Amino acid sequence: MIELIPAIDIIDGKCVRLTKGDYNTKTVYGNPVEMAIMLADKGFERLHIVDLDGAKSKHIVNVKVLSEITSKTKLKVDFGGGIKTDDDIKMAFDNGAALVTIGSVAISNPELFDGWLEKYGADKIILGADVRNGRISINGWKEDSDTKLLPFLERYVKHGVKNVLCTEISKDGMMGGTAVELYSEIMNAYPNLHLIASGGVSKLEDINELNRRGIPAVVFGKSIYEGKIDLDKLLIWSRQ
Repeated sequence: MIELIPAIDIIDGKCVRLTKGDYNTKTVYGNPVEMAIMLADKGFERLHIVDLDGAKSKHIVNVKVLSEITSKTKLKVDFGGGIKTDDDIKMAFDNGAALVTIGSVAISNPELFDGWLEKYGADKIILGADVRNGRISINGWKEDSDTKLLPFLERYVKHGVKNVLCTEISKDGMMGGTAVELYSEIMNAYPNLHLIASGGVSKLEDINELNRRGIPAVVFGKSIYEGKIDLDKLLIWSRQ
């Protein structure tokens, strides 16, 4: 059964969602700590946190929110956004993150990423592969690199990466369905990868289709906050 990972994106200490990564489309949904507690009470075990201020500023900003969530819930949190230095990644782990998601550094400084992979282990590192027009985007999706998706993945799989979070940016926040063909292509190329699909989930059927295709995990956020997915029904479905 596909792993369900609700998402909380943070700007100015508040829970928000963007559309296609555009900071000008920000919608505020309230307190991220309260949201995390609600998700834990519902029965979720994982949480994906993105420090959008950190991604934009190129250093972690909302570490206090991470610390409060990990101290007040038993959620297994993966944290991303603004992890650029040894101090950043240490800060994330010291404040309760079980895993970290790292994308931009894997493009700008592959040797540093490889060092973190060796130091912390492949089970604690998620490679962020955010895609726009077939190429990897970095720094909060503000910049597009020249690197294509599959060669990018191939390089890091060879270096021991086990976990990849792939967001199709054109789908993000649109709630128009997921990039299921893209995820299927990745799984066909790397069948042992723990691939986390992200972007476009609008209803239970979207998650069910990913599950049918054998996608290991899915991140979803806006569909929760907009009331498009009944969380109780989703969890009942996931336990069948």
